[in-house]
Amino acid sequence: MEQEQVMAAKKVWDSVKHYAVRCAKCSKWRLIPSKEKYEEIRAMIGERLFVCETAKEWRPDISCDDEADIKQDDSFCWAMDRPRIPQTPPGWQRILRIRAEGGTKFADVYYVAPSKKRFRSMVEISKYIDEHREYHGVSMSQFSFQAPVPLDENYVAKRQTRSATHDVTGTALTAAGV
Repeated sequence: MEQEQVMAAKKVWDSVKHYAVRCAKCSKWRLIPSKEKYEEIRAMIGERLFVCETAKEWRPDISCDDEADIKQDDSFCWAMDRPRIPQTPPGWQRILRIRAEGGTKFADVYYVAPSKKRFRSMVEISKYIDEHREYHGVSMSQFSFQAPVPLDENYVAKRQTRSATHDVTGTALTAAGV
């Protein structure tokens, strides 16, 4: 019991500094103004491709003729979210923690409930939802612990696993500070 309280009190900070999406028409990267907007775009990317005109919602004068907002270079560690990751339930947070290069995993994914309790697995979330009536409207299909894929072709994990072959057909991208 005491260990659970200690775990709940620990802070997990998102290591993502910028959220960007590549335009399906011009292939330029467009910065997304918030994590929430990024998640909304990412969740719909399979049904509705992102184009520069989509950004008119927060940048009325944007078009494919404008320069890219950000260029993919070595100033950030770039990671591509896998396709079809659902939008996080209202009040919950999906936290990405990019690990140091050369580790056994590229990133960790956590979810934080509105109560500030942190989860590291579907089993933990399922148990929590079952025990707390106020979350019974939340579906397990709204969660995904799939970590993003590093875009640096030189990135090598200490140990390659079967999941090392990635589907990177999604266009949503996360840029994390190094």
